[in-house]
Amino acid sequence: MTETTQQALRPDLALIRDWIPEGASVLDLGCGDGQLLANLRDTRNVRGYGLEIDQENIAHCIERGVNVIEQDIDEGLGNIADGRFDYVLMTQALQAVQRPDQVVAEMLRVGREAIVTFPNFGHWRVRSYLFFKGRMPVSRRLPHQWYDTPNIHLCTVQDFDTHCRKRGYKVLDRLVLNNDHASGLGTRLWPNVFGEIAIYRVSY
Repeated sequence: MTETTQQALRPDLALIRDWIPEGASVLDLGCGDGQLLANLRDTRNVRGYGLEIDQENIAHCIERGVNVIEQDIDEGLGNIADGRFDYVLMTQALQAVQRPDQVVAEMLRVGREAIVTFPNFGHWRVRSYLFFKGRMPVSRRLPHQWYDTPNIHLCTVQDFDTHCRKRGYKVLDRLVLNNDHASGLGTRLWPNVFGEIAIYRVSY
């Protein structure tokens, strides 16, 4: 077992790993330091590639033996053939791309299924912060000020559900979690109010 496999995955990444079957092909958009891809390779025998633009993260991917391509997601996935992958992942980056609707459509063009995660802007703390303070919310999940945030298209669970219906996407799985990456009565009954993190698995 490699050092990468022994390291504990971030809880949301561990949940995603559990959705990926043995031997699948995976493309990870904005793959970061490659921890998830390395873990999938070591535990699921997954064949995967990552796209990343941060040079330091690319170096970490290479150290882990992860196949990584330097590419800006906002420039599209035109260099990747239709249906090339079983799964296309994008974790905590949907809100930072220029056109998240187009990126999700591209994910479903090049992959059989897409898995995306994002912070839920409908969470009650976010609503309260805006209501009582009259300022853009700052929290552990949304730690930046309005002027330096990379998050340019924040959405809610309800927004994403509506988007999937309008585009004809099938929601195969949905996890809405609290700050401890757990699901409770509140997140199950009122996901748009009590969920802080949303994880979707969608297909056409």
